[in-house]
Amino acid sequence: MANGPPTRNLMRIVLDNFLKSFRPRQMKGNYVGEDYFGNKYYEIPPDPSVGRRRASRWFEPTAKEAYDQEITAEWEAWLRGRRKEPPTEQELLKNLAIMKMKERNAAELEAKYSKPKDAAALEQQKTGMGSFPQYDEYEVMPGKGKHEK
Repeated sequence: MANGPPTRNLMRIVLDNFLKSFRPRQMKGNYVGEDYFGNKYYEIPPDPSVGRRRASRWFEPTAKEAYDQEITAEWEAWLRGRRKEPPTEQELLKNLAIMKMKERNAAELEAKYSKPKDAAALEQQKTGMGSFPQYDEYEVMPGKGKHEK
């Protein structure tokens, strides 16, 4: 019977978990990288032996308590676990250059195709009955001719 299935000893499981609770846990994360805004990113890797199946990831903003600060899309994907590896410096610089190029192109198109807006040329907001669309084939008032008042 020594080679049979292992028995589940409840007291042994409780004692093992109690003893494991005294082991020191990693409370400080490993530094992973920094973005061009100055945010620093940290990670505690997964450790299934202590019950951590997913990595813990977070960032420290440049200004303390400013967690609504903008972060790059690459780092946000890493924080949320949509990508396994953190972004590289070359990838961040390449995407920053693309972003700046698109901003320049949008500004050039805006300058080329935008028309100066004159306040007098803007149509005034109609109110009351005049705000509804009027069609030639419909009467404005019942029994009266088309667009007769």
